[in-house]
Amino acid sequence: MNARARILPPADAGDDPVNGSALGHQPALLAAFNRLYSTLWSHGELDHPAKEIARLRNARTVNCVFCRNARFSQARDDGLTEDKVEQINDAFEDSALDARSKLIIRYADVFLKDPQSLQHKPDLQEDMLREFTPAQVVELTAALALFMGFSKIAVSVGGMPESMPTLVVPTPL
Repeated sequence: MNARARILPPADAGDDPVNGSALGHQPALLAAFNRLYSTLWSHGELDHPAKEIARLRNARTVNCVFCRNARFSQARDDGLTEDKVEQINDAFEDSALDARSKLIIRYADVFLKDPQSLQHKPDLQEDMLREFTPAQVVELTAALALFMGFSKIAVSVGGMPESMPTLVVPTPL
């Protein structure tokens, strides 16, 4: 297998970047993920911009082109502007993002890079519980797990676009 070999999307995959990716080889699994993903976005206690910040931080960490360039419409409608999105980078601590957004990114970074270390970061744990209810922390953590898991599948098996413009897509509801 050469360095550019990848699993190609199914022949009948269509134009949708996710359903039309290599993930389309497992339609039942993808449908189950989409149901769970919709539940996460439509039935949670955590606001859409908070989940979108975590999703975008994961996208930049995993380097999923689709995830990095898609913006969910409800988070946008609720005030997460492109200017704020551009600040979800490695210099976020010195950015103009509000303290809550920076806390989400710090938490996401620990979860994505070294989740076990959270047990040794009592200040981060305390900050999270000051800002969020326990149910919201669990929701954010579950969201990060979903974001990371499926974006890593997309990146590792291929079939996602190599580049794409930034676009606003409907929030999975």
